[in-house]
Amino acid sequence: MFRGVKVVLLFLFAITFSSSAQTTKRLNTGWEFVRQDLGGIWEAVRPVGKGNPEELPFWQAVNLPHCFNAIDAVDPDVNYYQGPGWYRTTIDVENPYANGRTLLHFEGAGQKTEVYIYTTKVAAHVGGYDEWTADITEAVAAFKKSPIFKTQFKGKIPVIIRCDNSRDLEMMPSSLSDFNVYGGIYRYLNLVYNPQLSIDKIFAHATVDAQGKQGKVSLKTRFFPTDITGNAVVKISLVDPQGKSVFNASKTIDSFNGDINLDEIAIKSPKLWSTDLPQQYELRLSVVANGQTFNATQKIGFRNFEFVKKGPFMLNGKRLLLRGTHRHEDHAGVAAAMTEEMMVTEMKMMKEMGVNFIRLGHYQQSRIILNLCDSLGIVVWEEIPWCRGGLGGKIYQEQGKRMLTNMIEQHYNHPSIIIWGLGNENDWPGDFSEFDKEKIRTYMKELNNLSHQLDPSRSTAIRRCDFCRDIVDVYSPSIWAGWYRGVYTEYKDVSKAEFDKSDRFLHVEWGGDSHARRHSENPDNALMKVKTGGGADERAGDASLYGGGARVSKDGDWSESYIANLIDWHLKEQETMPWLTGTAYWPFKDFSTPIRPENPVPYVNQKGVVERDFTKKESYYIFQSYWTTQPMAHIYGHSWPVRWGADGEEKMVKVYSNCDEAELFINGKSYGIKKRNSQDFPAAGLRWAVPMQKGTYQIKVVAKKGKVVVTDEITQEYQTEKWRKPAKLVLQKIADENGLATIEVKAYDANGVLCLDAANEVRFNSVGDGELIKNQGTSTASAKVQLYNGRATIKLKTNAAKNVVSVSAIGLSTQFLVVEK
Repeated sequence: MFRGVKVVLLFLFAITFSSSAQTTKRLNTGWEFVRQDLGGIWEAVRPVGKGNPEELPFWQAVNLPHCFNAIDAVDPDVNYYQGPGWYRTTIDVENPYANGRTLLHFEGAGQKTEVYIYTTKVAAHVGGYDEWTADITEAVAAFKKSPIFKTQFKGKIPVIIRCDNSRDLEMMPSSLSDFNVYGGIYRYLNLVYNPQLSIDKIFAHATVDAQGKQGKVSLKTRFFPTDITGNAVVKISLVDPQGKSVFNASKTIDSFNGDINLDEIAIKSPKLWSTDLPQQYELRLSVVANGQTFNATQKIGFRNFEFVKKGPFMLNGKRLLLRGTHRHEDHAGVAAAMTEEMMVTEMKMMKEMGVNFIRLGHYQQSRIILNLCDSLGIVVWEEIPWCRGGLGGKIYQEQGKRMLTNMIEQHYNHPSIIIWGLGNENDWPGDFSEFDKEKIRTYMKELNNLSHQLDPSRSTAIRRCDFCRDIVDVYSPSIWAGWYRGVYTEYKDVSKAEFDKSDRFLHVEWGGDSHARRHSENPDNALMKVKTGGGADERAGDASLYGGGARVSKDGDWSESYIANLIDWHLKEQETMPWLTGTAYWPFKDFSTPIRPENPVPYVNQKGVVERDFTKKESYYIFQSYWTTQPMAHIYGHSWPVRWGADGEEKMVKVYSNCDEAELFINGKSYGIKKRNSQDFPAAGLRWAVPMQKGTYQIKVVAKKGKVVVTDEITQEYQTEKWRKPAKLVLQKIADENGLATIEVKAYDANGVLCLDAANEVRFNSVGDGELIKNQGTSTASAKVQLYNGRATIKLKTNAAKNVVSVSAIGLSTQFLVVEK
């Protein structure tokens, strides 16, 4: 683990029980919202009839979770909104417990939040990513005595919430960060009824010896503030992964302040949590006081881990190559307001890709995600949002420590977590007039000490701040071989050089952007321009599309074909790096960002292996071919309808598969069987040279792994006509289903030849009663988008009416298409 001392896991467990209390209800429906500031709280509650001047501002109905940047984050024509927004609703409040507490439990709201019951401010919170509660008990009781409780509000309680994501240099994260600082109640909000005595947090510090023969759980608890006197009885039980009770105890306590030691539980030969078999125990607590009972359950797990000094990562005594990715809470159409169903889909997709490790970038994420990592077997690096910008003053620094404390205490319980991240790219100045490396080092040391004080069992880490690399337990330098610097064939040598500089090395963030559905016959052409020897030499400005030396990120074609080669090379090399702890590809899914307006999909970081709406890119299957055991085979090019070249030219057909062998068929004819060899680049040897003439090709692969057979098929056209520069756009409807018309534009030269490398930026518009499905941040749902191989598509919700769709591009005539209902 850290400082060269092998610490056998101490699996630390805790939970904020405010949302796991006796009675909890998600407040999802019945909300109204306005995206602006109010003149005062009175404007949200004053009695007003429909159509009166006092009705202003106009509120819209919404459901929670809700982000007020759901659409404008990827609108190509605006800067996304950063400012206040207000929510209001009325709720029934009837706490069944005498002298109990009524809470609003926020799982996350951005970025500064105030809570009102009618006109009474009951709570405020700064920070968009941690959980917190507002105690509304007294305010509710007082409002119920008001005559308007029954007259104006019909026996319901008015709840008004102000969220604000205005730019603020004295707040984390920096607005220079490569992600949107969202606003809204974008995680679940819960109404909680607690009895008079209830648990705020439980800490279950579980350890297991190196042989896995003896486990121990040290239990502590922290209660919500209470005025209760006398004794309480705490009943404790522990149930193993098969549902068998392995421990039962009861303890009487008479003190409810501070952290209270409850018990020490010894478990012989505990069933261990691992990435292949994520076994979890269930801890059950029952607190009885004054005739009221508070119940809580929580999963825990036993495992030990170690980052070997100058060596690999070990889980439960065995080497585990961390095969990772990253996640932002961001999705098409909702931005940060992802539902639980969306989160489950996303994490299952990661696991099915072969992921066993994730870095949560760059802030504390939803408890739902951590629970999924626990149950799916995904090891976690979670970090605070000290990201870029430099170091602010006292308020800024206090917020960072508060965020770190909250993150550790609230997610202390998850067996999946192995690293607390303290920062990202903290060598990036810009927010403050002063950039003092020694002050940054001092603050980093304070965070490191605080993390170890709160949780001595887990490692600390940062990414890309070389002058602080000696402070934390695990360090990740910046290595973008083949994208921001250098060529991808330098990856292993560059990584080994960086590995040798640190006691404990973990490479997070690698990869590159790919415009979904854009493919290339010569994807590596840009590498000829790039200077070698700089794969770990990322500098300020490298992410820009302007200036500086040649680099693929600026001079490449942003095709899926290039990224396929880059990923393929990295993965095959990782199999021959026995000292490597692991890596994490950046990121799993495309996400929105305010600092990339000129990308092929504006305001979207396009490095994901899936699009912002979960549409898989080709690279998803490359990871599967290296990281999974369930037999699979995927022919490269499912989203590549037309290839091109000379008549009779040999073209490479690649198959990504984890099977032992594969046979390729072209229009029914076998092109032979190939054996898989992971070190035979590209496609692990599963590639065929196929002479092509103009026409249609039915391509099929039959792959075998033992007795299991899997197949895949695609159809492609082959174009031999050469084209000149685009001269005209052609717009047509190519599909119509369930009221959604798919509109496609293609670019042709003056001779009517399809321009298969055209990358013009086009803009879709429509008039009529229908609606373009746009501002989703994907290649097929953006009003402004670069062509992929001379084409682009968008959908139109026709609303059973006549519509006119247009498409325009600089230097080309605007085209119109009438779409009938």
